[in-house]
Amino acid sequence: MASGNAIRGSRVGAGPMGEAERGESAPRLRISFWCSNGHETQPSFASDAQVPDTWDCPRCGFPAGQDRENPPDPPRTEPYKTHLAYVRERRSDADGEAILAEALAKLRGEI
Repeated sequence: MASGNAIRGSRVGAGPMGEAERGESAPRLRISFWCSNGHETQPSFASDAQVPDTWDCPRCGFPAGQDRENPPDPPRTEPYKTHLAYVRERRSDADGEAILAEALAKLRGEI
């Protein structure tokens, strides 16, 4: 037996969604971008919008360009450096020995 609830499954204020309520949509352009892995992405832009030169590939994250034969190069990733590697870039071995000798002298109470 029906419970008499005719609007079951819809929410209050729900109505038909169409162009009449939302207004006219802007004309769109679909532009193709290719990354260095050969992935094609086709985002849509408003016809009066400025199209960017590069677009991030949603599959691999590399930059993608509009030229299929000559896509942008992937970014060069630097290997992870430890704190010690950064210290060695700033200080020579002689500097390190001098700092160590000074610290040891303070600990021994010589300074």
